[in-house]
Amino acid sequence: MQTALVTGASGCLGSALAIRLHETGVNVRTFVRPGSDLRVIGGIPFEQFTGDICDAGALRAAMEGCETVYHTAALVTFARKAGAEQHRVNVLGTRTVVNCCIESGVRSLVHTSSVTAIGTPLPGTPADESFEADRSNARGYKLSKILAEDEVREGAGRGLRCVIVNPSVIIGERDTRFHAGQLIRDIKRGHIPFYVAGGMNIVYVGDVASGMIAAAERGRAGERYILAGENLTHKEIFRRTAALIGGRAPFAPFPLPLLSGIGGLVEFISGVFGAEPPLTRDLAAIAGRYVWFTAAKAEKELGFRATPFDRTITAAYEWYRLHGYL
Repeated sequence: MQTALVTGASGCLGSALAIRLHETGVNVRTFVRPGSDLRVIGGIPFEQFTGDICDAGALRAAMEGCETVYHTAALVTFARKAGAEQHRVNVLGTRTVVNCCIESGVRSLVHTSSVTAIGTPLPGTPADESFEADRSNARGYKLSKILAEDEVREGAGRGLRCVIVNPSVIIGERDTRFHAGQLIRDIKRGHIPFYVAGGMNIVYVGDVASGMIAAAERGRAGERYILAGENLTHKEIFRRTAALIGGRAPFAPFPLPLLSGIGGLVEFISGVFGAEPPLTRDLAAIAGRYVWFTAAKAEKELGFRATPFDRTITAAYEWYRLHGYL
């Protein structure tokens, strides 16, 4: 039986991946921070290892005897005040994972990046893996993901078989930290009265998990693969979600010139109360764009298939409802 390590297994993607690996007959190990709630993995047998993602000793112990490492651990926030810690976790943590994979003789590393590390699409043209991000303008989460990919490629140059996956906005079960899932809760409660121009791509968490397993098995070493679902406008996302879950759709567009100032104010107020800001200056800066992507390469080389948007939203909503999160 093969053994695989999943870092960040208490998160939405990490838990989905751990469950999917178990279903395919893999012996699952998890690496999480001390005190992490692993109930989201639910019912499957797994070996638990704990430690900081920059703790090389703890990582080597977890990797001993593993054929594959799936690195999903990351600090996902767009708050600028978290920049130093985000760099430590996302960049230096990835460096530590890469080094430990090489030292431990791991066969393959599948690194979870993001479409934020890919260049901004041209209007009306979904971006593919060839679009390079503008580093001169990058900061925060985006920059950390770009630099983390650099660490992975450096490991590939030292002989480690590495594959990078770039998911779009992930929605699905077990998002207990309400990253993208906050969209569902806010629409259900009627907390989003306005929408902005532009659009984004949403992908089902289970599809990303399956895509990562396929990347380990069939992905080309040193390559990146976009794992993406449907490209939709913000207006369509909100209105279709509201119809599916019995929520309240936004009723009017919001003028983009006002958004940046409001983003800064929301970020400041959230920082005062120690809360994750729902809007920041960096998020406001990309509002109005059509941040769309194509998974054609993953479809061709990995056999990746995306779940339709309506089923993605319904699956996440039903899980939240069943577990009392709404």
